[in-house]
Amino acid sequence: MMHWRSIIRIVGLLIALLSIFMLLPALVALIYRDGAGAIFVRSFFAALVLGCVLWLPNRNHRHELTTREGFFIVVLFWLVLGTIGAFPFIFDNHINLNLTTAFFESFSSLTTTGATTIVHLDHLPKALLFYRQLLQWLGGMGIIVLAVAILPLLGVGGMQLYRAEIPGPQKDSKMRPRIAETAKTLWSIYILLTTLCAICLWLAGMNVFDAISHSFSTISMGGFSTHDNNLAYFNSPAINYIVTIFLILSGCNFALHFAALNGFSISVYWRDQEFRTFLFILIILIIICAFVIYVYQPQRHLSIDKIILQVVSIAATVGFTVDDINTWPSSLPIFLLSASFIGGCAGSTGGGLKVVRVLLLFMQGSRELKRLIHPNAIYTLKLNNRVVPERIIEAVWGFFSAYALVFLVSLFIIMGTGIDATDSFYIVSSSLNNLGVGLGSVSDNFANVSDLVKWVMVVDMLFGRLEIFTLLVLFTPTFWRS
Repeated sequence: MMHWRSIIRIVGLLIALLSIFMLLPALVALIYRDGAGAIFVRSFFAALVLGCVLWLPNRNHRHELTTREGFFIVVLFWLVLGTIGAFPFIFDNHINLNLTTAFFESFSSLTTTGATTIVHLDHLPKALLFYRQLLQWLGGMGIIVLAVAILPLLGVGGMQLYRAEIPGPQKDSKMRPRIAETAKTLWSIYILLTTLCAICLWLAGMNVFDAISHSFSTISMGGFSTHDNNLAYFNSPAINYIVTIFLILSGCNFALHFAALNGFSISVYWRDQEFRTFLFILIILIIICAFVIYVYQPQRHLSIDKIILQVVSIAATVGFTVDDINTWPSSLPIFLLSASFIGGCAGSTGGGLKVVRVLLLFMQGSRELKRLIHPNAIYTLKLNNRVVPERIIEAVWGFFSAYALVFLVSLFIIMGTGIDATDSFYIVSSSLNNLGVGLGSVSDNFANVSDLVKWVMVVDMLFGRLEIFTLLVLFTPTFWRS
């Protein structure tokens, strides 16, 4: 049976933790005197009171979490987190969002999707702009991973929360013997990359506010900007190259960063088969897109730094824009959107299926072709010179099937609202892959889609962020049996 009071205690603690972060944009409002501080102070007290109400009556109820309870807490907290995150959007009178749109913005930020309904960003208060970036940054690594790192009150059940939220097929791998130490290591690397990115962007010409804000959305691979023209606002090749480099680093498995820092060697990156594949895919995409643009649209005079950043941004499910890809040759937007299904590496802040899963699917397909020729031969799959257990292969196929199922169901629901098949494909791909880039009728933003479509997108964002099974398992009868 579920230990409901223990679950409520933990959720209360996590909400109280989130409330603290509401004070950061309030501080930004104080610094820039933009008049938006009150909405974040109100949101802070609302979240803090709710957290205390859930925690205080249940503070003495502590039990070791089962795997089932770990999955339930992660899903429950992401739902609560998205709700709490919507408070400032609801309280604010600058953008006047209705309830559905406020939830949409909150979940889009936290899941690092980067889809938005807000326009005229250049005229909004700095605090509100900073808040959107902060939500992406918290959602990138996962606030539950942060909680496991700094809240030992979660006890031995921290491993179950970590396994339920961390992306990738090999969820039991740990960088440290203790799960809390692993979570601290992940967040230390995350903060280090964010700091380095902010410094580099500042040195390249951004002001301090923009440098910090864009470092948040770069390292989290969220794609939000503080300007309507996104990164095109700066029109700087140096900034484009810096963002590209940090996007690749963020799309890499954070375990590789740990190994590189721990051994003071960058060779670990090249020895990793998934990272090599990730780079290979990006290079091929860049070459194809540059070739097509320069051959079929030579009059555009599009610089190579913009092509590189735009391709990496979409393929790695980030969503930054430096050029309107809707004006590129018609095959390229769909080509890049399809590439976003691959996404980043496992253990990164990117979305999509993850490179390692696609790599294993390709290897499995090759093995089946060999078996057709030599049916009695025994073939093993190796990744980084290690045999991949058959259980992992089965899990990857199951994940791929579930991903396709969620995609098709979402596609048919959105088509049922009257949106044509092509635009429905764009919308579902953008939300399920946590990409956020709009094409076709939603090329500018998602403000004009119906509330039903927004809610379908919110669900898809959660499916993409929690990697399908974490959320899908709650809909199975087996999960709820004692």
